[in-house]
Amino acid sequence: MVLQLSKIFLLRKSFSALFLTCIISLFSLGQNVGSIPYKSQEVSEIDGIPVLIKHLPDWENLRDRTTFATSAPELKSALGERPIIDLIDFIPGTEAVTAPYDAGKLLIIEYTSPQGSVDADEKITAAIAESDDGNTFYRRIGNYNVVVFDATDRSSANLLIDQVKYEKDIVWLGKNPFLISAERAFVLTTADIFMSTLMVIVGGVVFSIFAGIVAGYFFFYLRVGKRSKMTTYTDAGGMTRLNLDGFTPDIATDRFLKE
Repeated sequence: MVLQLSKIFLLRKSFSALFLTCIISLFSLGQNVGSIPYKSQEVSEIDGIPVLIKHLPDWENLRDRTTFATSAPELKSALGERPIIDLIDFIPGTEAVTAPYDAGKLLIIEYTSPQGSVDADEKITAAIAESDDGNTFYRRIGNYNVVVFDATDRSSANLLIDQVKYEKDIVWLGKNPFLISAERAFVLTTADIFMSTLMVIVGGVVFSIFAGIVAGYFFFYLRVGKRSKMTTYTDAGGMTRLNLDGFTPDIATDRFLKE
């Protein structure tokens, strides 16, 4: 009885130790994941920095003052309370990055779809036109919505925005459907079908002529070889005829049926 109780106690102790180990491992894993500086949809394979950060002008020298955000509170912590930030729809996948420059505070917003960028473009343009503060400038570049806050002047803000490049490569697994227009694609497809049909017909005719010539050649020489083996020749063409001229060979009797 005492031995059984000891075994039960040891099993419970081992189970408790295993459970505690699992809890500690999960806690450590959560700390490691939470320590990742960036959680972006697209990061560089070399250093793990989000590609959006690298599209900031002179981003290498501004890494310590750059803020990468995936929510409005994160963006407000760097730029403060601004009405434009409230217009940004931070749906899953939407990212933003901001950094200070001499010309002003630059903000780049990237949406996961062109439609999201177009919707934000309309809202931001209307908000800037309504406020008319003269210190905020905006432009849509590709799928980026670029804003300059607290700009010193328009020309400096435009020069800063000009340095933002939207560099995205789209690679089609097959043929690019938008490479040519639908009308031109229809014309090219019809022309390809016509040429393919014409080539098949011409090829069939040429093959038939060539096959006829080859077959006639072999048939002719076959008949010539057969004729050269004959001792006598008539123009009867193998038909049964009277042997009036003595040209027809005698019928071999060795092939007759025996009695």
